[in-house]
Amino acid sequence: MSQLILGPTSQAQWQTLVLEAQSACDRQLDETLESYLVLLLMRFADRPECTARIMAEDFLQSQQMQGSQRVDCLREVGDHCLLFSGLFPRLAERRLVSISYFVNIGRSSYRQLADVAGRQRAVLYGHLSDAFIVLMDVLHAMRGLNGQPLLTPIQAMELWQETGSRRCLQQLGDG
Repeated sequence: MSQLILGPTSQAQWQTLVLEAQSACDRQLDETLESYLVLLLMRFADRPECTARIMAEDFLQSQQMQGSQRVDCLREVGDHCLLFSGLFPRLAERRLVSISYFVNIGRSSYRQLADVAGRQRAVLYGHLSDAFIVLMDVLHAMRGLNGQPLLTPIQAMELWQETGSRRCLQQLGDG
């Protein structure tokens, strides 16, 4: 990242950062995914306490819930897992789990949302589940804009083998 990103609003700043990250990892998000990611980043920017949550526990609790409570819980789990796997992958190491743990729970949460949400939202959540790895790659690229690799070579190799992440493969080729 060569310069400070300034914009008239925080949304414009996040949008610029997401666009720069897409360019850095040669991945393109469609407008729906890009907007969702920008809004997700805005929503969680002021919530550092979110890293204290245990995703498997929240996911299991969501299975006992009904209606909008279940939808909200599954969305929170999916969103947290996307952020953890993309922006905070070292959290997995501290918790003695693989980054794929967050990927699998996040994708499953979004997939279940697609199954229980209304028709319009079902398409969105199905798309998020299908594009989870691409979104994670963009978040990895965002963290790597400073020129420092986000993952160790071993982590990148494992994540590439387990998820097919093109960003991890790119990191291995650069390393």
